[in-house]
Amino acid sequence: MGTRGFFHKISMRLLCAAALLLAACVFGAAPRARAQDDDTVRVESNLVLLNVGVADRRGRAVTDLARGDFAVYEDGVRQNITSFEPTNAPFSLVILLDTSGSTLSFRTTLKQAAVRFVDALAPDDRIAVVSFNEKVKTLQSFTTDRKKIGFAILELAEGRGQTSLYKGVRHALAALAEEGNRRKAVVVITDGKDSELERSDRVSAATSGTGAQSVAILKPESSTALRAALDMADRQGVTVYPLALPSGDLRLVHDPTPQQVAVYTAARARLQELANRTGGRLHVIQRLEDMGRLYAEVAADMRTLYTITYQPAGERKRDGAWRAINIEVSRAELIARTRPGYYSR
Repeated sequence: MGTRGFFHKISMRLLCAAALLLAACVFGAAPRARAQDDDTVRVESNLVLLNVGVADRRGRAVTDLARGDFAVYEDGVRQNITSFEPTNAPFSLVILLDTSGSTLSFRTTLKQAAVRFVDALAPDDRIAVVSFNEKVKTLQSFTTDRKKIGFAILELAEGRGQTSLYKGVRHALAALAEEGNRRKAVVVITDGKDSELERSDRVSAATSGTGAQSVAILKPESSTALRAALDMADRQGVTVYPLALPSGDLRLVHDPTPQQVAVYTAARARLQELANRTGGRLHVIQRLEDMGRLYAEVAADMRTLYTITYQPAGERKRDGAWRAINIEVSRAELIARTRPGYYSR
């Protein structure tokens, strides 16, 4: 075979290999790429999943209940419970860490507290670690390997710059969508300020003469970014626990302008809504030394949650209407806590 024929044969082999590689990328990787697009992930299911906490009148958790002890109502109509998980069932959990410039002074304490939090979780809990500043980055995908998780947290880059909080939340929820029917939660530590929303809030409040006027104008719960995150959490039944850092506390701002009042108040209100709508709790960090204790409270709360799944009776219309949820427990002295409902989208 001549030199020209040899190179022609090699070129044809390379062309075939490239074609096969391209086909693999198109047909094999495309579904994964779509799954990682946190703005387009959809969990198409008629099932509604609830993480439910139960306490007695003194606030003590009750963890020995069975499926028959619960009754679920949607819009006042009793629903058929299709599955039930006790409080010791494992979670898939995303630890979401704010590494923007405003949290730089808390970074060492944040790492230490997050590592202690991991130690307080159950051995079978699958944990992922995600950081966000201007960009969102998965530092460790879901695993039960505590060494890998701890390493990802301790090697957290000293990020700076702006904050993509709600992009980070949607990224975490998209990752959880790949975890199947497991119980799911997100624990996010942040001051609550999202750079994009902050700019929008400042523009909206620019003409306000007082802080009260500026807050009234904003309507923080109507934020498109917040609603998108809540819709994703609704579809999977994810419970979100925000831990609010001191840098988001308006009381620490000396003589704030009306615009600053608006920005800080709206940021905290959105964190509260994120917790309320998903059945979680907002923990406000007053002092850095409280961070470890509050993480421990979140871990303890997760260990007291039951998970109940039901399929709404009749045809479920995706008309955007609010569906109110109520949980009753067979023992009248007990109080059940879960998310208040969802928008049928």
